[in-house]
Amino acid sequence: MARQRSTRSTATGEAPLELSRLSRRAFSALAGTSVLGLALGGSVSSQALPRTGVRGPVPTGPPPGPPGADGVRHRVALDRYSLLIDGRRLALWSGEMHPFRLPSPSLWRDVLQKMRAYGYNAVGVRLAWNQHSPAPGEYDFTGVRDLDLFLRTAAETRMYVVLRPGPYIGADVDAGGLPGWLTAAEGRAGTADPAYLRHADEWLSRVNAVAARHQYTRGTGTVLLYRVDAPRRAHLTRLHDRLRADGIDVPLLHADTPVPWGEAEHTRDAAEARRVHLDHLARGVTLHHVRTAFGGTSWGWLAAPSAPTPTYDPTAAIDEARRPTDKLAPLHQLGQLLRHVPDFTRLDEAPRVRASDARIRVRHLANPDTGTHAYVARNDSATDVTSTLPMGGTDVEVTVPARDAKLFATGLHLGSGRKLAYATVQPMMSLSVGRLDIAAFVGRAGENAHLVLDCPDEPWPTRLDEEAAWAYDHGRLHITVPLAEDRVTRLRVRSGESDRTLILLVADDAASLRLWPYETPSGRVLVHGPALLRDVTLDGATIRLTGDTVEERGLEVWAPRGITHVTWNGEPVEASVGRAQSLMAVWPLPGVPDLVLPALEGWRRRTENPESGPGYDDSGWAVADRRTSHSTTPVPDGQPVLFADDYGFHYGDVWYRGRLTGAADLESVSLAYSTGAHGMLMAWLDGEPLGTHRMGREDDGEGTWTATAGFRLPRALRKRLRERPDVGASLVLSVLVRRTQHDQDAYRAARGLTSVAFEGASPEVRWRIQGAAAPDPVRGPLNNGGLYGERWGWHLPGYDDGDWDEVSSASLPREDRRQGVTWYRTTFRLDVPPDVDASVGLVLDGGPGRDYRAQVFLNGWNMGEYAGDDPTAAPHTFVLPNGILRTRAAANTLALAVLTDGEAVPGPGAVRLELLGGAAGGVPVEPVASPGPRR
Repeated sequence: MARQRSTRSTATGEAPLELSRLSRRAFSALAGTSVLGLALGGSVSSQALPRTGVRGPVPTGPPPGPPGADGVRHRVALDRYSLLIDGRRLALWSGEMHPFRLPSPSLWRDVLQKMRAYGYNAVGVRLAWNQHSPAPGEYDFTGVRDLDLFLRTAAETRMYVVLRPGPYIGADVDAGGLPGWLTAAEGRAGTADPAYLRHADEWLSRVNAVAARHQYTRGTGTVLLYRVDAPRRAHLTRLHDRLRADGIDVPLLHADTPVPWGEAEHTRDAAEARRVHLDHLARGVTLHHVRTAFGGTSWGWLAAPSAPTPTYDPTAAIDEARRPTDKLAPLHQLGQLLRHVPDFTRLDEAPRVRASDARIRVRHLANPDTGTHAYVARNDSATDVTSTLPMGGTDVEVTVPARDAKLFATGLHLGSGRKLAYATVQPMMSLSVGRLDIAAFVGRAGENAHLVLDCPDEPWPTRLDEEAAWAYDHGRLHITVPLAEDRVTRLRVRSGESDRTLILLVADDAASLRLWPYETPSGRVLVHGPALLRDVTLDGATIRLTGDTVEERGLEVWAPRGITHVTWNGEPVEASVGRAQSLMAVWPLPGVPDLVLPALEGWRRRTENPESGPGYDDSGWAVADRRTSHSTTPVPDGQPVLFADDYGFHYGDVWYRGRLTGAADLESVSLAYSTGAHGMLMAWLDGEPLGTHRMGREDDGEGTWTATAGFRLPRALRKRLRERPDVGASLVLSVLVRRTQHDQDAYRAARGLTSVAFEGASPEVRWRIQGAAAPDPVRGPLNNGGLYGERWGWHLPGYDDGDWDEVSSASLPREDRRQGVTWYRTTFRLDVPPDVDASVGLVLDGGPGRDYRAQVFLNGWNMGEYAGDDPTAAPHTFVLPNGILRTRAAANTLALAVLTDGEAVPGPGAVRLELLGGAAGGVPVEPVASPGPRR
């Protein structure tokens, strides 16, 4: 496999501040609103600024409530500390998901609800131009491309939106999101070329017509910020005017915006994620962004060469199968902290402090309004470090794990008359529920948590779980808790000076993922126990909860006063008031039932590539006789343009047929070609295989692989040409090129054949070229390539394969080896209960002797390519998104287009369904349109 040049940054300690690298001191000079208005391209007007009635920074206070399409106009501004929504501070905690990487609109709600539950208050959305535009002037915002539906769903799930429509978005997408037709159009992308700007303006205008209807400033949606693609400052004024003319009035973010935007790039594990994001907090980041919150699938021909596998970002905290991963805990904790502890929305740099062990580096910050101090302690060494750290006038012994970080706090108010003196664990949330004050702290399983509270009046602590211990001494309550795996320890604190009770919760990472705060119009709620909390409704004396369970779990609910009854997913839950003044379920919530997936049987098989035969009728193919190209790849002297994009074939495989005259003495053929990752070429002469060539491991540094495939004619064919010159008078050279993806940063580099040379003869050649047929009107332009079976609908449900050969699953790796393309089709049914969300994958085997490529189609949708030509290739699991996958007793059509070289064992080997995860709950799923062949 060729070496991949990735445009991603690997987070190794210091994650980048994507939009600004300004120091806090430099940024302080930009705190004035007039300067910010200029820096944001005029996006913050005087009318948009908060009317606080005070001079200077907006003081710390309660955050704004969850957003929605509430019909009320809102004022949006920023200062050097945070966003300001109607004069109230909001710490933006944004996670990125790409709707185009989840081609099932019903599941957008699932992911957005999970993101909100895990602490995000905003979703970062990139839009891929190439998904929406199959040809110049043609745009499609329906089906899986329905931007209006996505923005409505975001508002319904109470998530702000940070919109990024490009035109260039990067994101490891083919050509960085630019449409394929732009490779062969006038104008150079990313410049002020008028031809390009006409296309870009048209795209943005189509997006803006939808986005403008969903702006939070207008109260008609939750689009809060708009990130623009302006690589040069000279373009900003024009772009600003363009967007304002389209009705976009939310703040604009761009490369020169002097607002610290902290974007973590693909952290490897939980420790690195925590270290990176805490470092952002310590350096004054205003807008926090997680890339990516949800990975998804680069289905079809979507992926750029920098990410050529269908799975996009396997390090995402919510994985491709919509399951939480181990990396989610620190993101959940920080998101809830920024949401529920307003002290962290306004922090200034405070006097420097040092740990006694220099391996721990400390950043000290303070909130000037509340007196809360924050200490970010970072350990870049390979071992755990225990050291004393001066906090709040006390030397506190703390332990920071290897290559990890911790956030400590002092002076944090925990409710009526109680303040945190210091703690050796991190605060996660502090909220009021009815007459209760609830504070949660998190640490690592196996460590001892030590919390010290300033309590001027002697409290009455009550140990609710046996792990906790406490002592009161000189106005301070000392609490110690040994942290157990996946366990929450609770302590109740009361005193005669207040009618409010403090509930302290101390949890490890695993247990923190079962703590769910939720804001309702009648007050806050905290739920402990289930795998996910999706929604909460207060209905008289009943609290109605919806969510997911994976295994049997208890349910504990802290709710506003007057709530006496609980339902879970519509079913009543028997509950009683516990010692922590919570409603506790008498019986555990049920887990997900066992699911059994069917074996894949009843396969049918058919070979194709008739294009390789000399008698194939190619009269309807495009004539490849152009002499000039828009490509950055030079056209070889004396040869026609053979680049696929110049003839309108931008995605998937492409066929060439050259009619040779005067080739009687031909000895060999050299075929130069250019592809993205996993490129491949097959060649035939008059129907006889010449061989298969795969790209090597070296590329040109721009995500493009080039090579020359040299084929010597088979001895028998050379002999026949010599003995019968009339045969050599007219030969057909057929070439199949798996041209794969455009690079993000060199989108005009050629794909397909680039030149052809002959040895032994100098024949004249007349070329024709054929790629994908017209774009699929439902599945979009990146779904199909130019294989014969794709052009004739072999991948579609309802195609009549009754005359295909019957094969059993055991005989898929057949022994009749041939160079070319073989299709396999079968159907299967699932019977998943309606109240279960099952994530199902398709596994293709790799390994020694399995030298093949396979394109996977489910109900006509191209789920991506498996490249099994590496002898060490592991099995790959294709996630089959519900909606495209019919899970409720309906038929599914699975089709595999398998390319083999004629030498290795053909066929994909064992093909099986695998249950990737399941939950009792989920969201209602609507089937995604999957039409069959046109009649």
